[in-house]
Amino acid sequence: MVRRVPLFLIAFAALVSGCASTMAGQESSSATPAAAATPLTKAPDAPTAALRDALFAACTQSEQSFSKFLTARNADTFAHLTPSARVALMKRFVLLNQPGKASLLPSASGRPTIQCETPGGAAELQIGGAEISDNLAFLPVEVREATDTTGASVIRVQMGLVREKSDWKLLSVGLVLLDLPALAFEWDAAEMDSTERAAVDGLKKITEAVESYRRTYARLPESLAKLGSPASGAATGPDAAGLLEPDLASGVRSGYKFRYVISGGNSLGAPAKYEVAATPETYGRTGRRSFFRDTKGVLHGADRQGAVGSEVDPRVE
Repeated sequence: MVRRVPLFLIAFAALVSGCASTMAGQESSSATPAAAATPLTKAPDAPTAALRDALFAACTQSEQSFSKFLTARNADTFAHLTPSARVALMKRFVLLNQPGKASLLPSASGRPTIQCETPGGAAELQIGGAEISDNLAFLPVEVREATDTTGASVIRVQMGLVREKSDWKLLSVGLVLLDLPALAFEWDAAEMDSTERAAVDGLKKITEAVESYRRTYARLPESLAKLGSPASGAATGPDAAGLLEPDLASGVRSGYKFRYVISGGNSLGAPAKYEVAATPETYGRTGRRSFFRDTKGVLHGADRQGAVGSEVDPRVE
């Protein structure tokens, strides 16, 4: 359900202070909209229409549509954020964790009221009248749970927009300026801490899968792909052992690339040795440290500027 805390205000403030724990372990990557947005009727003024459509895009987690309502400076930074960071930003505008179906509800007041419905709950967002001064517009927004008839869950926040080349773009949320370049460093730092932990976890899962494969087939797999799942309806076997999740079997997960190498070229029996490494997919944004599991099973980690680590790197406990 909708979270009953003023996330519009505290979530952005938390990011400014460098606390982006709500991003860690976020779903995936870039989310696919659950459903196309319902066609909209014309809003009474341009700033209202822009905010309405931006909230539609945030509800469906449509990155392409949402970026149209960011200033040029913010849109450029948004495009270079990690997929989970882009999704996390959009989620803050509707206070729901999953991509949803957006629709425009009838309103006696004539103010646009958007319903964002997801499998886990629904929210209603009503946009108030715009106060426009030159190239700036400020609009009050009320957010509530769709099932709330008493107003107990209502959250009120003022959204700011700025006119840029005749189009209205998102400027602020509450008292916090939406300045993505200034926030990107804090987001990246928090994101990297999460992705580095995920990389270590990925190496452990690969190691477990390799050892399970060795016990089953009395040799090492020739590649990570051999640890993946078989085609639908097919049985598991040495070419598709079903021991590893698809992303790890493909060698990429959560901003890290994984490499598996048989040491010495011998894949037979218990004495056969192997190494596993994880390197940042985009150094400095998805991670800084490279991780390396040597043939003795010892895990190492160090900032290698994106290069593969080695057994001379410090041990990681």
